[in-house]
Amino acid sequence: MTGTGSRQDRDSAARPQRFVISFAGFNRPWAVWIAHRLEEHGHRATLQRWDPQSTPGVSQALDDLARGGGRVLLVLSERYFSAGTHTEEEWNAALREVTDRHPGAFAAVCLTDAPLPSAVAALEKTDLWGLDAYEAEYRVLRRLELPTDRVGAETGRRGPRFPNDPPEIWGRVPRRNPRFTGRNDVIGRLRAALTDAPPGASTVTLLGLSGVGKTQVATEYAYRFASEYEVVWWVPAEDRPTLRERLADLAPALGLPRGAGSYGELIRAVLEALRRGTPYGRWLLVFDGCDNPDDLADLLPSGTGDVIITSRNREWASRHTSLVEVPLYARPESVTFIRRRAQRLTGPEADQLAEALEDYPLALDQTAGWLADSPLSVGDYLALLRRRLDSHEAVTLSDDYPLPFPTALAILLNNVRENFPDALALLRLFVFFAPGRVPLRLLREFPADDVPEHLAGLINDQIRWNAALNKLVQFSVVRLEYSDLSVEEGGGGLETVQLHSMVHNIVRENLGEEESAQLSRAVRQVLAAADPGRPSDARLWPQYAELIPHLETAGVLTSTNPRIQAFLLQCLRYLALAGEYRTCMRLCEETDHVWRFMLGEDHPNVRELGYQYGGALRNLGLFRRAETLTRAVADRLKEERGERDLETLRATAAYGGVLLCIAKFEPARELFEHGLATYRELLGEDDSTTLNAQNNLAATYRLLGRYLDAYELDLDTLRRRERVLRAQHISTLSSGIACAMGLRLMGRYREAQTRQEQGLKLNTQVLGPDHPQTLRAEHNLGMCLRRSGDIPGAGLRLRGVWERATRVLGVDYPWTLMVASDYATYLREYGDVGEARRISEHVIRGYQSQLGLAHPYSIGTVGNLGLVLRAQGERAEALSLAEQALVGMRGALGDLHPWTLGCALNATGHRNITGRLEDALTLSRETLRGAERVLGPDHPMTLSAQIALAADLRSVREDEEAAKHEEAGIKALTRTLGPQHLHTVVAKQRTRPYWDFEPQP
Repeated sequence: MTGTGSRQDRDSAARPQRFVISFAGFNRPWAVWIAHRLEEHGHRATLQRWDPQSTPGVSQALDDLARGGGRVLLVLSERYFSAGTHTEEEWNAALREVTDRHPGAFAAVCLTDAPLPSAVAALEKTDLWGLDAYEAEYRVLRRLELPTDRVGAETGRRGPRFPNDPPEIWGRVPRRNPRFTGRNDVIGRLRAALTDAPPGASTVTLLGLSGVGKTQVATEYAYRFASEYEVVWWVPAEDRPTLRERLADLAPALGLPRGAGSYGELIRAVLEALRRGTPYGRWLLVFDGCDNPDDLADLLPSGTGDVIITSRNREWASRHTSLVEVPLYARPESVTFIRRRAQRLTGPEADQLAEALEDYPLALDQTAGWLADSPLSVGDYLALLRRRLDSHEAVTLSDDYPLPFPTALAILLNNVRENFPDALALLRLFVFFAPGRVPLRLLREFPADDVPEHLAGLINDQIRWNAALNKLVQFSVVRLEYSDLSVEEGGGGLETVQLHSMVHNIVRENLGEEESAQLSRAVRQVLAAADPGRPSDARLWPQYAELIPHLETAGVLTSTNPRIQAFLLQCLRYLALAGEYRTCMRLCEETDHVWRFMLGEDHPNVRELGYQYGGALRNLGLFRRAETLTRAVADRLKEERGERDLETLRATAAYGGVLLCIAKFEPARELFEHGLATYRELLGEDDSTTLNAQNNLAATYRLLGRYLDAYELDLDTLRRRERVLRAQHISTLSSGIACAMGLRLMGRYREAQTRQEQGLKLNTQVLGPDHPQTLRAEHNLGMCLRRSGDIPGAGLRLRGVWERATRVLGVDYPWTLMVASDYATYLREYGDVGEARRISEHVIRGYQSQLGLAHPYSIGTVGNLGLVLRAQGERAEALSLAEQALVGMRGALGDLHPWTLGCALNATGHRNITGRLEDALTLSRETLRGAERVLGPDHPMTLSAQIALAADLRSVREDEEAAKHEEAGIKALTRTLGPQHLHTVVAKQRTRPYWDFEPQP
């Protein structure tokens, strides 16, 4: 009998069974893993999140679990018993009742060694915490009386990560909040939005008021679903420099090569690795606090992972992300949170407090944190709150949070002031950094001599410092963030202090002038001392990025200290070199009027600021403002110091750069030729300033159509920069692009492509894929590919650069218009003519708005639109635009500029197809003579003019002369470009050549 019974028991255990797994949301990874392991053994498992708030009581909730059929496995932890507001006595009574009513239906596993209600003993729990996966599975099977002979069995179905095994990469995710309460509906919507998103587009924005708990929800999600990811990486995104720095930090964690050591290359490598899913296919990136979508537009990863953004900006709704609103707490969540935070409060007291503070999470957290240890009763506190709300002190600083918050915070700060003076002193120090992250290394470098005496004692006493900091954390005034690096790597300790922006504003506004001045001065000194010293070294850009957010808050922009002013100028140089033109311009604008009033127009720092300001204006397409600014400085210095003064030469060069942008090429040439000759005489040929002047003159020659002169200067500059600077210096890389462009413009397409392919690799490594200079290199490579005949490759490059330039720089940014123009000409010949027309019309509007109707770029792009209309069959309209472009270019640049000759080449074709054959022939002869004179007999444009002349001669029956020109043109094309080159092939096919106007950088 015994043997038979045992066999029956084994047979029963081996048959598929059904289990209901009940868990607190906090412990979801464990429930998912247990369910998966049971399913691998052939059983069915249903997950049921424990939510006693939705039922009248614990006993009924447990009853409902048992009535669902199958056995119930409770996944126990402290969170399971604190999910509601039930007392330990209620839990004990409920557990005893349900285990009596449903004998054998309940089992439990335990994830904690903390004390639990005594009646848990009836569940005969088994402990799982701290075990490896094999032992944990073995204990689960044993407790459920299931066979254990196949522990670790796999059916091939991919399962979740074992919860005790963290993701392979866990990147500085904030510490999990042990008081996190509720929000299960928000997390559920977030999970559903990420899960339901199409492949490669799993991006969700958590949207809500400041202080409502968006960061807490994102943090909880990261922990709760960590077992489903191989990589979890947290990116503070309040400002773009910090965002880029933190994203670059992911590269070494992914095992990616460091390249040249710059974070530009690291960002490129990170985004590409995430897109490809190698080495990790399941990843989660959290961009916390991104209220400016443009800061993140070019840095959002795509691929097989998930992205969470936290923001207050509803504009994210139009940025291809799903929105999940984070509301104020529901009242039961408020009550539960308060009682968990302040255990001495009763349910009714917690409800009163929640109602008074309008269920606002940040106010509840701070107030409950204080009341937890305060003898003040809730009634007395509410009376105090009401009195202050009725007084003039109840001022709402913003509509972004409920009315009681400032008042509640004022009461809390008053308590800190009276009882914890060290904590208040520390807090007052923090508010002279920007809200958000403050690197602890900066706080530790404070000059004790520059701060008030009571604060100096605090800074020098580590015990007092830690006690004060811990008190601020207890009251939720600040939050600590720890490094996720190992101790061996220099981490493992406190890394940043984070102060909420609303707390920051209120504390700052209540400081006296004298103390504010002293603390602000000390913070400025600390920031200046952290200056890495070389803005041109891309390897140091992450360190600059860490300092930029704090400049305004610390008063750096208005400081009278020469050392602080020099530090600010270094930061502006970094921003300009890193391509952060908008931030640079904004800081320049805010500083300019202050410095001019404080220092005077002629102060060296004001002039230096003007150079950075003018460069930012020029790079952003604000040419008229840039011209006014730079000309005023150049004229004044020339009058005061003469033309050979070094400062005059620099100011003149800045003005000349703007002249190039507004197409005053000849005046710019005169300035740059004089400047180069003078620099060579004063500083020598290899001085970096001389080489900058030589670079500027080469760019001017290129815009004047003197391509050979420009190339020879660029090549000399490149060789000297490689020797004087270094091969991977940003200026050297720029010269490499200029040389490749020169080769292309001279018709040496294969050489240009080879040089530019290598140049693009170097720019990407050093500066990153979305730096303006890298985009310029990739754009030039796309043009080289097109001219070399690699049409598919050219299309991919040009479209990719156009899309990224639009995201990174903006649709109307001058450089974006240039790229768009070239992409439109590609589409006209090899893609969608309708899209080519739409883009071309947008480019024309942009150039005419920025530069005026008479600028060569406005004129040339009108000519390009004429070619689009021709392709669409609108011949009369096309001819009109072609003639308009020819007249305009002649007026702007003369008859023999290559751009004028190109417009003439196009006009011959338009005249021919509209029947104006003699006019076409006359213009064709003039165009060929001009091209031979300006570009030489073997330049591709000259040969195109010769092929076009042959076509016009055939149209008027001059077949013999036509054949002579056609034969000579094809022979030269075969010799210079090769028999299989696209230009050669179409010439043999008697397809008439046209010319595309290319705006130049």
